[in-house]
Parts: sequence; C-alpha cells; structure tokens
Amino acid sequence: MLWFAMLYLKGRSYLAARGFLSHLLDEVPDWTSLDGELVSDWSLDALPEAPRSEAAIVRRPVYWTRTQWLEPFILEYDSISQAAKSLKAIQRNWAAYPTVLQRRTALISEALPPLPSKPKIFPFELPRTPMGGFTLLDEHRLLGSARCSSPFPNGEFSFVEDKEGPPSRAYRKLWEALVISGRLPAPGETCVDAGASPGGWTWALAQLGAKVLAVDRAPLEERVAAMPGVSYLQHDAFTLKPTDLGPVDWLFSDVICYPEALYAWVSAWREAGLAKNFICTIKMQGPTFDATATERFASIPGSKIIHLWHNRHELTWINLRS
Repeated sequence: MLWFAMLYLKGRSYLAARGFLSHLLDEVPDWTSLDGELVSDWSLDALPEAPRSEAAIVRRPVYWTRTQWLEPFILEYDSISQAAKSLKAIQRNWAAYPTVLQRRTALISEALPPLPSKPKIFPFELPRTPMGGFTLLDEHRLLGSARCSSPFPNGEFSFVEDKEGPPSRAYRKLWEALVISGRLPAPGETCVDAGASPGGWTWALAQLGAKVLAVDRAPLEERVAAMPGVSYLQHDAFTLKPTDLGPVDWLFSDVICYPEALYAWVSAWREAGLAKNFICTIKMQGPTFDATATERFASIPGSKIIHLWHNRHELTWINLRS
C-alpha cells in the first residue's frame, strides 16, 4: 500500500544567487537548514495547510537569491512513483534542485511533466503558471514548495542572444529587468543611459525604438552610436544636474560606482521630479555586501530590488511610476 504524509512548515527556503551563498547566509543569520545552496529558516512546527494569505508570507527582505520557496513543506513518501504522484496532485510545474541522492531526485523529476527549457525570445511576458521546487532530504523525505518567487525553474533561464548587434553581453541584465518590471520603453520615449560605453544597454533601448542619450566619458562603439534615435554626450553622468538634461521618461544606470554615489545621483533626479522610471544596477565594491546602502534604495516608495539571474556581484533597483 502506498503511503505519504505532508507537513507544512513555518518559514521559507532561499536558493542562493549563484556564487553568493555567503551573502545569503548573512541575510538569514537564523537559518535552520542548509541543503547545497538552499538556505532555510523554517521550523518543524506543523501548519494545517499552506499559508495562502499575503500577510502570512511577508518577511524581511532577502536579496541574494535565485528564487525563494514561499510555502515550504516536507513530504514523506514510500516510493519514487508516490513522490511524483503527490507532487503532480498539487500542481504541474516542479523544478528539482539536487543536493543528496541525485539519481533518485532525477528519477522523480523524470516522472513529472517536463519543464520549458528553450531560451526565451525578448520581449516576453512572465509565465503565469506557478513554479514549484523540491529537493530530497533523504530516501523517503523531500523538501518542497508549490510557490516560488521566480516563475523560472530554480530562478534560472536564458535569452536567445544577439551575438552580432550588441557590443557586450550586459544587455541581458537590462532585458531581464524589463521583463520582470512588466513594462518596456515605448517607441519615442526618452531615455538616459548613464555609463553607457561601450553601448550594450543603449543598443537594447534603441532596438525598442526609444530615444536614447548615452552619457559616458568613454565613447560608444561606432555601430551603436550610429543607430537611429541614439545621441552621445561625453561626460561623467554623475556630475550632470537633472536640469542639464531636462525631463526624461526612463533613467538607466549600469555605472561602476559606490552604491552611495548612485543613491545621491538618483535622489537628485527624484527631488527634481524629472525622471519617471528608474532601472539601475547597485554595484557592490569589494567582496562584501553593502546592506545599508541597499536598504536606502529599498526605502524609496515603489522600489523593487532583486538579484537578476544575469547579475554578478550587484543588485538591480527598479522603480517605475504607476
């Protein structure tokens, strides 16, 4: 006779951003379980069901993740087929995160419906179907969550890349940020791209039909500078006053600078009221995580801060006018 039991847990599990487990452990100092790079702060107190209300899942901000498991549970089962059957009874999409018993994890995953794996063509809408995740704790127990913060398997995905047009691969960060924000610069909208050289973000914005002022002390690649709608200003963007440039629809920055310098620049634009939408990269200096500066960005009303799949030692700040 097949047997299984499910225990919902109080807390969350966080899958660390690639290469930044130490930052995540600093953000979750009271973690209770570590499975590979999956950090958990749940307790074994049983809940009668998954916590469906938003109030039940709101917690302190944690940024250095690929995805967060919002409703963790432990499933006890007696066979591979029973594990797969139990997961399918909850929902369709489950991404395996192998830690221990990798072959057994693979067999359960193979018994589940396949997940989309093809690179995405930009632009696209975020999937609406819930994405779950699971990992094995031992031969007859798995840790899972039917709701994850990312709609992609383990928070990972790729774009169909343009290997000829852009001068660098940095444009993938901007593409991802725009997809997550759910809004694109419209044709004819004005954009400032601070620290634009060699022009990856400028290229991506011009491809959308936006008017782009690229600002940097270093020049753009010639083919980017020649694109329709692109103009170039050789200058340090942070020494320009908002009134020097006037009103813009979008303000972008991928400048390598201290987070405090970026915050001061953004604050000047916000105080002037001359920019409607912001997407900026918060670059971390050295091996540490500047939590104080990050929280200053997070305190700005309407802000979203995320570690994109295409980010490195940096976070992305998104603030759009509703």
